[in-house]
Amino acid sequence: MVDCYTEPMSLPRLAIVRDAISVEALSNAVEAEARGSGEGCGGTCAFVGIVRATHQGRRVRYLDYEAFEPLALRVFSRIEAEIAAEWPGVVVAIHHRVGSLAIGEASVVIVAGAAHRAETFQACRYAIERVKQIAPVWKHEFFEDGDAWVEGATADPDDPAARRAALERACA
Repeated sequence: MVDCYTEPMSLPRLAIVRDAISVEALSNAVEAEARGSGEGCGGTCAFVGIVRATHQGRRVRYLDYEAFEPLALRVFSRIEAEIAAEWPGVVVAIHHRVGSLAIGEASVVIVAGAAHRAETFQACRYAIERVKQIAPVWKHEFFEDGDAWVEGATADPDDPAARRAALERACA
């Protein structure tokens, strides 16, 4: 488990964290890294997944996320490699929280940085699609009238159809 928000320049690109995720710190770290490569950094794009107050008509009290950290980090690394193959020069960071999260808190932050905006949008969208497909992260939702586990990753990471679907959504 990484506690990486106390020192702004010490951020790993891929992490499972317990503390609140700093979008600004992660974005700054990605921008600084992208600035030093290729054509430099012309932009960053961030996706922030936030805990909603309702799900399928039920009032949510809070969520509890669990992850198998060693495998989750390997999956994040795989996603990073897929992005590098599809969009050379893009720097991507993926941070996912675990533990109890309140309504309005960020559960996942993905930041992509590159010379051109189009590839940052596409890489960011691709990353969240793949996280949802293949990352070993599970969500337990607690409602006013009970609780439920939300099915986590269901795709085989090697399934080309799943990867194609993520790519199509990213580039739509």
